[in-house]
Amino acid sequence: MKFSFFPLLIFPLVTAAAQTGSDGTDALFQKNCASCHGAAWEGGKGGSLLRDRWKYFTDDDEAAGLARVIQKGIPEIGMPPFAGTLSEAEIHSLVALIERRRRQDRERRRNQPPPAANRIYRAGPYAFCLGTITSSPNEIWALAFLPDGRMLYTEKQGELHLIDPAHPGTNLRIEGTPAVWNFGLGGLLNVVPHPDYAKNGWIYLTYTEGHTSIWGRTRGMLAVVRGRIQDGKWTDQQDLFHLPDRFFSTSGDHVGCRLVIKDGFVFFSIGDRGSSTSAQNLASPNGKIFRLTEDGKIPTDNPFPNSDGPLAAIWSYGHRNPQGLAFQPGTGILWEAEHGPHGGDEINVIDRGKNYGWPIVSDGMEDHGGPPTSQMPQDGMEQPKLSWTPAIAVCDIAFYEGDIFPLWRGSLFAGGLHSEELHRLTLAGQAVVDDQIVLGGEGRIRDVVNGPDGTLYLVLNSPRGDESRIVRLVPIQP
Repeated sequence: MKFSFFPLLIFPLVTAAAQTGSDGTDALFQKNCASCHGAAWEGGKGGSLLRDRWKYFTDDDEAAGLARVIQKGIPEIGMPPFAGTLSEAEIHSLVALIERRRRQDRERRRNQPPPAANRIYRAGPYAFCLGTITSSPNEIWALAFLPDGRMLYTEKQGELHLIDPAHPGTNLRIEGTPAVWNFGLGGLLNVVPHPDYAKNGWIYLTYTEGHTSIWGRTRGMLAVVRGRIQDGKWTDQQDLFHLPDRFFSTSGDHVGCRLVIKDGFVFFSIGDRGSSTSAQNLASPNGKIFRLTEDGKIPTDNPFPNSDGPLAAIWSYGHRNPQGLAFQPGTGILWEAEHGPHGGDEINVIDRGKNYGWPIVSDGMEDHGGPPTSQMPQDGMEQPKLSWTPAIAVCDIAFYEGDIFPLWRGSLFAGGLHSEELHRLTLAGQAVVDDQIVLGGEGRIRDVVNGPDGTLYLVLNSPRGDESRIVRLVPIQP
């Protein structure tokens, strides 16, 4: 997660508290900050304080910016103010600690030897390396292949690109795509061609649209559109899903969104937007998976037909932050991956009208240091097929369908953001019977996609979000 900070006043850094050594300040951090930023500074709901970029101030303004946000907080993304909890000296000491730890982390990474250009991974009977298709100084969010082998990818700040992997260096930015609200976890998100793209040319996009209120503050909500690409331009746009203004929020938390299409229906996800209780409220779009026809109509056999307007598109509820959706080949079963709080990342099977428990049931602990939620099954609430604690920050998922790694065919692959790991899950029916880490340490795995050449493609983000790569698994023959 990226942070957004409001201007306040500038605090001097050198105080008696800051000079007392890290022991007392470390305890202060653990008590007040670790529940959101990680006990080992690894990040969580609030992201890593070591590597994430500051969104609303520069590194040159780091000390003053940190002091501002600790004192005032950022309510719209769940950051509480500490002006009434911590003294000025304690705030100064935390700022000094954060700056010192960031410097130490930069120095440690600077002194690490660079990774081998062709690092070889071995997983089971297979060996492979990673081949880079393209890279970007921005945060690539999703990729998708067209039938002719060309690739579309989204950049979170609002750009859609078209490249041809067979001709390196070709990269066309598509003009005229919807304006996005690039804030927190929102922006231009998923891109999915229609299954019959070769006949109809439809491409589906999910993104956060922003509205400015009468008080001048921007609020956002997820939207779904489809359109076509002609001569490098986005055309023929049709609005499929837009929510009324009353559902828009200043929060950048848990926006979503993954989208999949099957048998004429579109399924997509919206997270709880940082309001956990709304996931159980069928009068709210938050924490839900939705189902529409491919042209944006609400199917008559949806489970909640009497819900208000677009909320009749709800297919399942009780979700925290769904970041992966995939249909299992041969079965038509919809599988889902979602972030837990501290622990409790989940793999679920999504069924019509079911309640998936958040925030009543979870294997994780509340973000703000509260007690663990119930880990016991509850009547009327579905249990995950797999739960990760510690959390890997699971992102997109895909069933491998290629021929390059035949023994993996049918496995469910899941990418981890925080863990920087690619997991291969072996299934027996609807049970996960094995979890194998296939690779790690190459970056935050944002997207996992089957390629037309029979291998897997990954979107890798840097920890600071200032670099991305699209790579493919390149097999190495024995």
